[in-house]
Amino acid sequence: MDALKVQILPDDGSSSSPSTYKPKSKLTKMSILLIVASVSVTLGLLFVSNSNLVLSSGTKSLRYSVIIDAGSSGTRVHVFGYRTESGKPVFDFGEENYASLKLSPGLSTYADNPEGASESVAKLVEFAKTRVPKRMLKKSDIRLMATAGMRLLEVAVQEQILEVTRRVLRSSGFRFRDKWASVISGTDEGVYAWVVANHGLGSLGGDPLQTTGIVELGGASVQATFVSSEPVPPELSTTISYGKASYTIYSHSFLDFGQDVAEDALLESLKNSGNETVTDPCTPKGYIYETNLKVEAAGDFSKCRSATLAMLQEGKEKCTYNHCSIGSTFTPLLQGSFLATENFYHTSNFFGLEEKDWLSEMIPAGKRFCEEEWSKLKEKYPTTKDKYLHRYCFSSAYIISMLHDSFGVPLDDERIKFASTVGEDNIPLDWALGAFILNTVTPTPKYSGISRKFIGF
Repeated sequence: MDALKVQILPDDGSSSSPSTYKPKSKLTKMSILLIVASVSVTLGLLFVSNSNLVLSSGTKSLRYSVIIDAGSSGTRVHVFGYRTESGKPVFDFGEENYASLKLSPGLSTYADNPEGASESVAKLVEFAKTRVPKRMLKKSDIRLMATAGMRLLEVAVQEQILEVTRRVLRSSGFRFRDKWASVISGTDEGVYAWVVANHGLGSLGGDPLQTTGIVELGGASVQATFVSSEPVPPELSTTISYGKASYTIYSHSFLDFGQDVAEDALLESLKNSGNETVTDPCTPKGYIYETNLKVEAAGDFSKCRSATLAMLQEGKEKCTYNHCSIGSTFTPLLQGSFLATENFYHTSNFFGLEEKDWLSEMIPAGKRFCEEEWSKLKEKYPTTKDKYLHRYCFSSAYIISMLHDSFGVPLDDERIKFASTVGEDNIPLDWALGAFILNTVTPTPKYSGISRKFIGF
C-alpha cells in the first residue's frame, strides 16, 4: 500500500502500523502547508486585483465641471471634480477635487478692445486642462458667467466680449454651448452665493427659516439674499426647490453700489461740485491723486460716513414700498443669521477685527485709519499695494453706512458675521460654487437635489 492510499483511507486503527503512519503524518502536514500557501497567494492576488478594480472604478467615476467667473476686478476659473452615488452628485471642495485661478483685469475692461479678452480666457482654460484628465475633456462642461462689471456695459458691447470668449471656449476641447457664456443677473448671483453658504452649513434642504442669509459687498454691486417671512414683490422674489424643501428667497443686486464703483462715484461727484479745490473725507491725508483736479485728502471717518450714506439714500423719496433700505428699492427687514462676504470680510480682516464685535469695532478702527498720515500708513503696511491701502478709509465708513445706517443692523448684532469660508471644511464663499452645485444637480431653472457635508476623501 503506497503512501497516497494510506493518506485517504479511513483511520480505524486496524490496518495501521507505526511504519505506515509516520509517512502519512509527515506528508499530510506538507500537503496542508502547500494548500494553505496556495490559497493565501490566490486570495492575495484576488485582493490586489479587486483593490485595483475599486481604485480604477473610483477614478473613472470622477466627473469634472469648469466655471469661469468674469467679475469686475478679475476673471477666475473654478475647476470641480465630483463623484456620483446612486445617481446623485457628491460634492467635495477639498484641494484634491477643487482648484481655482484668478487673472486681472476683468473682462469689462476690454470694452474698447473686445479681442483682448481672449488672452486671459485662454490662459484660464489652459489651467483648467491641467486639472482635468485629457480623456474627460469632451465629457466636462465649461461655462463662463459674467457679473456686475459686464452688466454695467451696453448690451452690444457685452455681446462683443462674450463672442470672443465663446470662440475660445468652442476650441477648448471641453463640452461647451454658446448659451453657456452669458452675463448673469444679480439675482442669480445672489442665489448662487446663498446656495453655497447653506450647503456648507448643512442647512440646504432643511427648514427655510433656519437658513442663513448672505450680503455681499463686491467691486461693482451689492447682493442681499435671504429667506423672508415678509411678503416680497414678485420681481424681487425667487423660488427654488432643493430636495424636498422649497425656498422663497428675496434676492436683489444693487448695481453701482459695489465698493470700487461707489468710491469712484463719490470722487466724481466731488469733482463735479464746481469748486476749484475739493475735499475728499474718505482718503487719508497726504495721499496724491492721479488727476489734474485739485483734490485734498481730508481723512475724516465721520464725514465720509455721512457722504456715503447720502449716496445710499439718494432717490429714497421715490420709494413706493413700506420701506426701502437703499435708494427706492424695497428690502425686507433682515432676519435670522447672516454672513457678510467679499469686501465686508476683506476690510474686517485687514483691521484684525473679532467676529463677535466686528461691526461696532469697525468705527474706531476706521477712524484711526482715516486720521493717519498716508506716509505712515505706507510704512505700517509696506506689503499692501497703494490702490488697495487707501480704500480702507472709504470701505470702513461705507460698511457702517450700509449695514447699520441703511439696512438697520444693530452694531452689537451677533447674528451677522463676516466670512470668506463656511462650515467645518472651510468651503469658499464664492457664488461660482453655488452655480456649480445647482447646475450639477439639475440644469433646469427649477433647482432640486440633495445637500451633504463632506470632508476630503
